[in-house]
Amino acid sequence: MTASNDIWLPAPTDLTLLQNEIHVWRIDLDQPELQLQNLAATLSNDEMARAERFYFQEHRQRFIAGRGILRAILSRYLGIQPLQVQFNYQQRGKPVLADTFADSGLAFNLSHSQGLGLCAVNCTRQIGVDLEYIRPMSDLEALAKRFFLPREYEMLRSLSPKQQQEVFFRYWTCKEAYLKATGDGLSQLEQIEVSLTPTEPAKLHITEDWSLFELVPANNYVAAVAVANLGCDLKCWQYSH
Repeated sequence: MTASNDIWLPAPTDLTLLQNEIHVWRIDLDQPELQLQNLAATLSNDEMARAERFYFQEHRQRFIAGRGILRAILSRYLGIQPLQVQFNYQQRGKPVLADTFADSGLAFNLSHSQGLGLCAVNCTRQIGVDLEYIRPMSDLEALAKRFFLPREYEMLRSLSPKQQQEVFFRYWTCKEAYLKATGDGLSQLEQIEVSLTPTEPAKLHITEDWSLFELVPANNYVAAVAVANLGCDLKCWQYSH
């Protein structure tokens, strides 16, 4: 399933998340200075310390925007202030809600590339999202040979250079979304088989029941959401404060 550039709606004020729904939020990480200050005020000390470690101001500002807006989004589901949201961290630094919020059943994942971010939210099920900006890669074939399965690599090689770029990142986002959901590292990338073509949506070839959604959140971007169990209804929101 794909979601195109034009279906990102403003979220309703009375936001509810049903059991069979996935909500995906599109986030603009390049925020004006005043909004950045407001978002920074909602971050924890450890998040601000992490922001300060970025060498480039642009990366620091995008981290503050991403983490602050993540807090704003989660606070809407939890019915609390953004500052009150607390996180624990799993392997690979993946944030999850602190045990205090276990009763909410809220599961989420965040991904960002360049000035865009995506946050995927659902109830109780493992979920992962990955977002990539499509860009020229001098070592694209070498990376595909290293991380993709033989039939994926051969499919990629059969395409024109322009198609190769897009398909490479589609493969990558689908695999990475699943690995982010399960908590497995990139070392498992070549073990996750995905079937897709330039015209057909991607499918995961694994034994468990997982849903995979491909998204086109903006021009020159591709993204994927992987969620445990089948039969999910996807809703796409554009975040605005």
